[in-house]
Amino acid sequence: MPLTLYKRGKIWHYRGTVAGRRLRGSTRTTKKAAAERFVSDLEDKQWKGHFDGPAAVLTFAQAAILYRQAQKPTRFLEKIENYWQDTLVSDIKAGHVHKAAIALYPKASAATRNRQVIAPTQAIINFAAEMELCPHLKVKRFPVVSKKKTPATWGWVQDFMAHANAHLGALCCFMFLTGARVGEAVEVLWRDVDLSSATVLIRETKIGSERVAHMPPALVAAIANIESNRNPEEKVFKYSSRDTVKPQWNKVLRRGAMKKHKPLSFHSCRHGFATTLLHKGVDPITVAKLGGWKSPQHVFQTYGHAKEDKRLANLLTDTSETRDNDERELKEINQNVR
Repeated sequence: MPLTLYKRGKIWHYRGTVAGRRLRGSTRTTKKAAAERFVSDLEDKQWKGHFDGPAAVLTFAQAAILYRQAQKPTRFLEKIENYWQDTLVSDIKAGHVHKAAIALYPKASAATRNRQVIAPTQAIINFAAEMELCPHLKVKRFPVVSKKKTPATWGWVQDFMAHANAHLGALCCFMFLTGARVGEAVEVLWRDVDLSSATVLIRETKIGSERVAHMPPALVAAIANIESNRNPEEKVFKYSSRDTVKPQWNKVLRRGAMKKHKPLSFHSCRHGFATTLLHKGVDPITVAKLGGWKSPQHVFQTYGHAKEDKRLANLLTDTSETRDNDERELKEINQNVR
């Protein structure tokens, strides 16, 4: 039975069967001519999908709905959904995605365009492809120029804490000693913190999972010193977002002894977490697990800075026996110099 129109109040609705599929719904219009055009287009799409396969009629909006229903990460989706809307997935090519990234973020860096447009657009389309609704899409990323990042050190964090209020100082300490991103840190609630067992639940927004992190004694003390009624649903560090933290963060960087330090960003604390552990001899796989990185390779490539001390080659022969010999030789040299 072809689609027929009927009124429900002032709005025209449709019902019937097309290509063996029963359909019913609203045309969202009060005008019959517009409703008839809507039904005609809907019938054409259904027959096209019946003969040419689902890829012929799948829109980006429909693919995005499937992606959301599967509870995939939704960060950055809204902007690209508004951009593509009802564009057929089959019409979206790699070049179109590049143009979308430039249009949506004209002044952004290549890394931002890759992360906020190319990655989520490709993820949605390829999720639909896994359901055999369309072909897979490959999109080459914009080239990113890697900048050498400066990691925070425990000394820098201690100086920062000395010049900051209790909430901000504890937040800085938290990011350095757990590897949390600032967006994850500001979302920590008091119910997520267990001071007695020195653990905290961190919701990893970037990768859509959770991890329980250990809190070293210095961090437990910093959080314990925060004045709060400790309502389980209250935020530990009181800041609503990274945007409300940033002005206060920058004020501390301009105070007293902090002026002697290089001004570092939030991410320098997470960077310092990884770099310090790697330099202490912790393997990249463990660092990735402790800090919530998906890939140990990413940890090694991004945070595994080479040490500048050329004397590290001495470690190749560093045994208790060689250390004793070296000490004797140094004593002899000093005596001869005298």
